[in-house]
Amino acid sequence: MATTKRRLLLRLISVCASLVCLTVAVTAVAAAHELPRDGTVIELDEGNFDSAIAAFDHILVDFYAPWCGHCKRLSPELDTAAPVLAQLSEPIVVAKVNADKYRKLASKYEIDGFPTMKLFMHGVPVDYTGPRKAELLVRFLKKFVSPDVSLLETDSAIQNFVEMVGTDFPLFIGFGLNESIILDVARKYKKKAWFSVAKDFSEEMMVAYDFDKVPALVSLHPKYKEQSMFYGPFEGNFLEDFISQNQLPPTVPIRFETLKLMNDDKRKIVLIIMEDELDEKSLKLVKILRSAATANRDLIFGYVGVKQWGDFVDAFDITKSSKLPKLLVWDGNEEYHTVVDFEDLDDNDQGTQISRFLEGYREGRTIKRKLSSPSPFGFISSLIGIRTVYLIVFVVAVVMVILLLSTRSADTPQVTQDGAEVTEASVLQAKSSGGYRPGDKED
Repeated sequence: MATTKRRLLLRLISVCASLVCLTVAVTAVAAAHELPRDGTVIELDEGNFDSAIAAFDHILVDFYAPWCGHCKRLSPELDTAAPVLAQLSEPIVVAKVNADKYRKLASKYEIDGFPTMKLFMHGVPVDYTGPRKAELLVRFLKKFVSPDVSLLETDSAIQNFVEMVGTDFPLFIGFGLNESIILDVARKYKKKAWFSVAKDFSEEMMVAYDFDKVPALVSLHPKYKEQSMFYGPFEGNFLEDFISQNQLPPTVPIRFETLKLMNDDKRKIVLIIMEDELDEKSLKLVKILRSAATANRDLIFGYVGVKQWGDFVDAFDITKSSKLPKLLVWDGNEEYHTVVDFEDLDDNDQGTQISRFLEGYREGRTIKRKLSSPSPFGFISSLIGIRTVYLIVFVVAVVMVILLLSTRSADTPQVTQDGAEVTEASVLQAKSSGGYRPGDKED
């Protein structure tokens, strides 16, 4: 009898649990249906955030603060982009959440600055690092809902595709290459690059993209006007090595955005420091550097001008008396190496000088040095975020309260035996006027 009752109780508990789960699921579905899908920007909070992420395959969330000036400038751009993104074959919904108010959400998604945008793809968040103007934002986001490999059937299709993808990502075009060969690696690097295969093309395309045989895989960096070629082999790790090494152009101008890309790459950086990277001699040197980069893919080759970014250059002990161009190998952190007898370049046969520099580096004929100031990567990552701001505000508030309490303590009136209050001001007044008179006013 007791066993029967126990079984009935367990069944009852099971039924109740199922009803609870069903209620939660129905509530989530109902909440999802309440969210607009017409291209308006959805306002999220802690109550509907999870249901929104679950309801849409692709949703861009802007974590903002009402007092943030950059957030205010971004808001109308999102309003303009939202209806366009909603009309894509795979729609992208745009939403926003007041992260200053809903700090649990901000903490959960590690929001440490405003505005921060994240693209949730099937519930998985990815940091959005692209442009913030509506037209460019739409172009950037199309990357995430595009096919893994786009098939291009004509010359005009190739041209239209290159124009459509813009300049924010590297682009790989396979000429005479079977789609299946690059499909796996294209899926792996989908968030970082565009991939396409040209099925039919003319000799004009071969001339335009500077290849003379097929199959060929062309790597393009439209932003930097850089291009690389790969003729195989397409088996094993050779293909992926080419694609991973070409996430950056062969020669990289040192900027904040390129430093971020370099920080994600584990290769050492061959760095040329010049006076002005835009003058004629420097432009010729960059071309020579590009040839060296093509033959040494295990290294990143970068260049920077003192005129373009003097603060960055200062970390490498560059002074007004330094002879430029200067050549070194940087580990991306706090150390760099110079090669004995090849610290700077003269104007004679710079290609040979760079080759000998690389030989000396690989043979270990180097001098290790420390940066004279913190690593630029460390500087970037340590920029004040919102959590730091909160901490500073809290500390300042505590200090102000302490100062206020100490001030009040100093001004607290003392009481004499006859009940009269005595303050510092009344003592001074008594000395100057001979005593307190009932008709006088006190401050």
